[in-house]
Order: sequence, then structure tokens, then C-alpha cells
Amino acid sequence: MSEVVIGLDFGTTSVKAVAFDLKGNVVNETEQLIETYYPQASFVEQNPDEIEKSTRNVLKEIFTVTNKQNVLAVGISCAMHSLICVDDKGNALSDMAIWSDGRSSDLVEKLDPKIKKSVYSKTGTPIHPMSPLLKLMWMKENDYQAYQQATYFMSLKEYLIYKWTGKRVIDYSMASATGLMNVKSLDWEEEALALAGVERSQLSKIVPPTEIIDGLQSEIIDEVGWPEQTPFVIGAADGQLANLGNGAIKPGEVAVTVGTSGAIRQLISGQHVNDNGETFSYAFTKDTSIIGGPTNNGGIALQWLKDMMEYEGTHEQFLQGSEDVEIGSDGLLFVPYVNGERAPVWNQKARGNFYGLSVTHRRPQLVRAVLEGIVFNIYQIGQSLEEIAGKPTTISVNGGLTKSPLWVQILADVFGQEIQLAETHHAAAWGASWTALVAINRVESFEQIKDNIPIDQVIKPNLENHQKYNAIFAKYQQLAKDIEKYF
Repeated sequence: MSEVVIGLDFGTTSVKAVAFDLKGNVVNETEQLIETYYPQASFVEQNPDEIEKSTRNVLKEIFTVTNKQNVLAVGISCAMHSLICVDDKGNALSDMAIWSDGRSSDLVEKLDPKIKKSVYSKTGTPIHPMSPLLKLMWMKENDYQAYQQATYFMSLKEYLIYKWTGKRVIDYSMASATGLMNVKSLDWEEEALALAGVERSQLSKIVPPTEIIDGLQSEIIDEVGWPEQTPFVIGAADGQLANLGNGAIKPGEVAVTVGTSGAIRQLISGQHVNDNGETFSYAFTKDTSIIGGPTNNGGIALQWLKDMMEYEGTHEQFLQGSEDVEIGSDGLLFVPYVNGERAPVWNQKARGNFYGLSVTHRRPQLVRAVLEGIVFNIYQIGQSLEEIAGKPTTISVNGGLTKSPLWVQILADVFGQEIQLAETHHAAAWGASWTALVAINRVESFEQIKDNIPIDQVIKPNLENHQKYNAIFAKYQQLAKDIEKYF
């Protein structure tokens, strides 16, 4: 059996362990779902100890079905913006507030615009409830008990590493996404720390994504069957690693990821924080960062429609008929802010909107309008990226919605460019795996991954449809702007 590398991927809905050969082909994969809790309005939490237990399970399974002697390393990918209050012994004092937690929405609205601009210009993280900075500010203002008792504040990745090794480390990208790190100095930002009411000593040491973590406890090694002497590499955040796993690592190469939520991103040299605050700038390595914009509303918008209509068939059946609807969904527009929104409006109180409904519209038109609305929103964010980095030269896409050929074709037609569709949906896990290979000097560079990505197919745009979509998008953009005042 050929050599393999394992990507440990913490997402919003599941934790996965994926074993790849060195060409990026999936050899084995295991997964366990993560339960999300909603203890009160706007609170969105997960239990970090439940996830830690699931992580042990998926690793034990992957090591059981994979020849351990062939495992070169394990790298980590993790969703951004999580926050856990932790005591001095590494125990969680709170459940984990995840990216979609909106408890600080009112605080965001009250915050002095000058402070918002100053902190954003230094950290590259938009002032939004997703940010651990805002979560900490809310905890401070509301005398949150776990905040008051905490010795440390951690993301999920830090928490797991601390429990397994006793090391308090965080990579550049995860630190950058907290809203507490200066994106230029790659150090904790004093202004943000003061707002959050935390000390440097309560935060972890910031390290590169190629940092090898030693000291794995014998209990973990024995329970999961960790191969002897196999390096454990810290990796990065899922956004940066999804770009890497798609090979979108040079100027002009854009990656789109759309699962439950979504994002459009581009890696650049150095940092760039734009004046209008529409995009993020998160560090990846010492010399590179990722710019882009996330949306709360990817596949969740389609799932919402399916649930709202009480449709009991499969997703494939739910989409049937929408491919026969004319582009523009027979005059129906959908602004997909059903889950609040990050880019481009950065307003957790944003709400979705169907415009143009008539008695002639049925399920296929509504379904297509939702698919088009998700793409229009990504395209709108992409235009903000173009202002910084120019028109994309290539666009790659991955994530759950790529299972819909219609949605991918709409994406190609709206952008008016070819779309590279990856063979695997595990781009972030492959990016984490490749980072681990760089860390152990098995490969020479991050860029070398471009020769090791299985491309499933290239979707060509219909340029006649692109021209039609240009006119429809102009209406969508105006509608999205007009309804902002009602949020």
C-alpha cells in the first residue's frame, strides 16, 4: 500500500479524518456528526468535550482501516471563530460559541464607528458577532460567569491540542480570525485585547501552520492507535486550507466553497485590508494571507426552503424541475439572508427576501431562485475581491452544493468563467494534509500541491446566459441594497 497522510477536519456539522495518498486521492475517510445547541435566542453552541470524544473515535477508525506503517503525518483543519472559556487544568467552563452565534449583535450596533474602523484596520477581521473579539466583549459586558472564571480563552483546535499535549499554541490563521491579532505584526493586538478585557497570558502562543506539536499523551496514543513517531502538525483554518487543497494559491486564483455556509477567497502576498470593510484579511503564513468574504447562507438556504415547504423527498427530488425553469426564475429574485449575513452586509439581523412572487410560481421556480440567490450573493462578494486583486484568472469550487450540477452551471454562467470542480469534497482536509507534508519536509513547498490535485471536470459557462444574468444581477444588487434599511 502507498504512503498516506491524514487530514483531521473540524467543520460546523462534523469532524472528519481523511487519509490521502500523495496525489490527493482519498484512500479512507471517517466522520462523526457534531450536535449544535441553541440554549436561548441568538446563542449557537457546541459541546467541545463531545467533539473531542468524536475526534478520538474518527482517528481510531481511520487508523484501524489504514496501514499505520504508511502514515506519514496528521494535519489539522478547523472552522474559524469558535470560543471556549477554559480553566487552568484545561477543562471547558462553557460550551463553545461557534461562528454563527449572534449574542453580540446589539453590541456591534452600539460600538463607536471609529473604534470599529480602527480595530478592523489592524486585525483585518470585520466587526461582526462571528468574531471571538465580539463574543468576549459581550461576555465582559454581561458579567458572563465562565468568562470571569476563565484562565484561558481558546478555539476548538487549541482546546483539543491543550487537552492532548498540554501545549497552548494557535496558528496564524486561527489567531487572525479571532479579531485579536494584528494582521501585519502577527502578534496580539493591544487595542483589541483591551476591548475584550483579556491579557496576553490568557491567549496561546502564535505559531506557523507547519508547527509540529509534540508531547501527545500516551493515553491518546493507546486509545486511538496513533502510529508510533507520526508527527502531529497544527495546520490552519479551513478557509486557507480549502484554497490550498484546491490549488488556488497564486494571484488571480479564486476558490469558492459552499456547504452549509460559504465563502469566496484568494491568497495574496502580504496583507490587504480594504477601506469599505466588506472583506476579511486573515494571515496564513508569515508572508501570505487570504482575502475574501464569507456568507452565512449556502446550502442552509436551500434546506430552509425544503423544510419550510415540508418537502419529504430527497434533495435531488426537491431540485427536479428547476433546471427547466428559465434563468431568472420567471421573474423571481431571492436575497438569501435567512440566517443573518456576514459579507457583504455584515449584519446578523439581516433577513431574506423573495421578490416578484406571483400566483404562477411553483416549487421549481422557488428552488431555482434560491440557487441563483446564493450565487448572486457570492458574485457580489467576489466583486469586492476584484477591487483588491483584479478579475480572477481561475475559479475552483468545492463543498456540498457542488453535488448539484445545476447550481455549478449557474455559478459558471453568473461569473462568465470556467469552473474547476474538484474530484473530492475534502479540499480543507487535503490542504491540512499537504501542510503536514511541508512541515516534515516530504514536499518542498505549498505551491507543489498544484501537481497533486485530482480535477473532476471543468464546467464551461454559457456566455449568452451570462449576459442575461448580468441584467438580472443588477436588479438583485439594487434589491439587496434597498432592503438593508429594514434590518
